Amino acid sequence: MIISRTPFRISFFGGGTDYPEWYAHHGGAVLATTIDKYCYLSVRELPPFFDHKFRVVYSLVENVSEIREIQHPAVRGVLEWMKVERGLEIHHDGDLPARSGLGSSSAFTVGLINSVHALQGHHVSKDALASSAIHVEQCVLRERVGLQDQVSAAFGGFNHITIAQNGTYSVRPIVLPPARLEALQHHLFLVFTGISRTAAEVAESFAGTLNSRSAEMQTMQQMVEHAIEILSSPTTDIIEFGRLLRQAWTLKRSLSDRVSNTTVDALLDTAIHAGAIGGKLLGAGGGGFMLLFVRPEDHAQVRAAVGNLISVPFKFENSGSRIVLYQPDGL
Repeated sequence: MIISRTPFRISFFGGGTDYPEWYAHHGGAVLATTIDKYCYLSVRELPPFFDHKFRVVYSLVENVSEIREIQHPAVRGVLEWMKVERGLEIHHDGDLPARSGLGSSSAFTVGLINSVHALQGHHVSKDALASSAIHVEQCVLRERVGLQDQVSAAFGGFNHITIAQNGTYSVRPIVLPPARLEALQHHLFLVFTGISRTAAEVAESFAGTLNSRSAEMQTMQQMVEHAIEILSSPTTDIIEFGRLLRQAWTLKRSLSDRVSNTTVDALLDTAIHAGAIGGKLLGAGGGGFMLLFVRPEDHAQVRAAVGNLISVPFKFENSGSRIVLYQPDGL
């Protein structure tokens, strides 16, 4: 039995610049962190006593005889790509719902690749893990996705991710004084809009036209460096980070009419009127989780203003995808 734990992520700035349609011409940059909310995957070799060879348990239960019969795209894609021959049983559990803007799909892919390697007795580096997940999602599954989610899930931590035109990336951890990092975390407020959406479908509405929105995209990419300067400056009020977040969302929502909607706009307006400095939808947009930047003393009134919507406390994490149980012999 192998159990992997892979973190979800929050992307602050630069989302969209990690799509091949953009970075192949301009490079890309993202500022993101992983949080202490996880995707858990248990994988074990299936004993040969069943009519099926593969059992996959998530929101559905699949019992099939061949990999090609598996309906879950990531499971099918990973097992085909890794040329798995032994029968497997795979169970998924997540701390937060899927399709919610926290990179859950890529966390699943990263965690599954990590788990299958571990079951085969192989240790895989964080870089190889991220690169493999990018390949599976972009090339095997041919999904319209970027590469920041896979990198964040594999590496973990608060990072400045830069992307070259050839698709290679570098990961630079953001090192801040503990008090500054704590202040940032205390200003962040995560709320679930209740709207589930498929990120790839939202991305389809703008990814193909990114180069025609060059001015907006260049500005969003430059905001990554600006945000790092704000956080790194001992004299700059951290509130400026929240104001920049609000500016970035204004640019992001201009890329497509599917990035936001009237429900999301009304929620953000309500939060700002209650004291939030800024906010944005996480991920491609359309729904899922909204990240708000709120002074700690205003959290209670913002929470009251958003009504019955669920707010989720969280902390930053640094571990990335890990094997938390390693018993390949099943004992």
